[in-house]
Amino acid sequence: VSENPDAPLDKIIQEIVELLPPAWQYPEIASARIVLGNKTFKTRNFSDVGPNQKATIVVEGREIGSVEIFYNIKEKNLNQNPFLEEEDKLIQEIARQIGIIVERRKAQEEKEWLQEQLLHADRLATIGQLSAGIAHELNEPLNNILGFAQLIKNSRDVSKQIKEDVEKIIKSSLFAREIIRKLLIFSRQLPARKEKLNVSDLIKESVSFFSLQCSKYNIDLSLELDENIPETVGDGAQLTQVIVNLGVNAVQAMEEKGGKLTIKTYSDDEWVYIEVKDTGKGIANEIKDRIFLPFFTTKGVDKGTGLGLSVVHGIISSHGGSIKVISSPGKGSRFIIQLPIS
Repeated sequence: VSENPDAPLDKIIQEIVELLPPAWQYPEIASARIVLGNKTFKTRNFSDVGPNQKATIVVEGREIGSVEIFYNIKEKNLNQNPFLEEEDKLIQEIARQIGIIVERRKAQEEKEWLQEQLLHADRLATIGQLSAGIAHELNEPLNNILGFAQLIKNSRDVSKQIKEDVEKIIKSSLFAREIIRKLLIFSRQLPARKEKLNVSDLIKESVSFFSLQCSKYNIDLSLELDENIPETVGDGAQLTQVIVNLGVNAVQAMEEKGGKLTIKTYSDDEWVYIEVKDTGKGIANEIKDRIFLPFFTTKGVDKGTGLGLSVVHGIISSHGGSIKVISSPGKGSRFIIQLPIS
């Protein structure tokens, strides 16, 4: 049963529990139960009435469940201790083997998760290199467009209509330049101006950029900030952009029904943490690994460029930190940032 690597763990445990009663001295009145974490697996005729035999399932030195055999004494008269010494050894071995199965599954899942993270990091690095190259190539012609547009706008013998059209060219060029700047941040091509700062103070200043939106959409904004949090070294402007991007994303996730946006800070011996939590739509599992990729977005064309979270990832990485997301559809999202203590 346990040698099928593709079978779900729940199926394996259920098959094991069904195999237990025939291995005992009185199979006709025996029933079995395996408890594993918060899940319980039972034989079809399960009854917990009568004498029982139990063994603990242990993984990495921690008790995670148990294996139990029950005899229904209503069905048959039994001695005071109806279980054989061999059956006690057997149930202990079964519990041990289940522990090994669980441990192997856990190790395999961790291995697959690490491989996925490595692939994800490699994709981000490749996209970062491409983004930096494209951004640098676009910068020069874009600066030329802006320069000549400014010259035309400031010319005296230009009609009002032409000046209005040139103003549109300038605005579009500035928008394009902002996208290039974000690409360079994502690819870590722009140096950060780093200094010691208090992330709790930074958050207090940053929330003003989206607090009005919270009021507009009936969103309760809650700050749980550690006033004595250790300082970190960072670029205040870039970290402000991180908070604003995450805050605006959270507001957009709750526009329809309102909700609660919580921003908190805390620390341990090595890191300071910023946590941004909302009660919005949540993120589907199939796209969770792609949300930090440039230009990936599920929003409409009028809601942004799809660079917000990729810029956040780039900024945090350039500060020697990391960011992760915990989310599921309909249950909101929680972004956790960690930055090194200065």
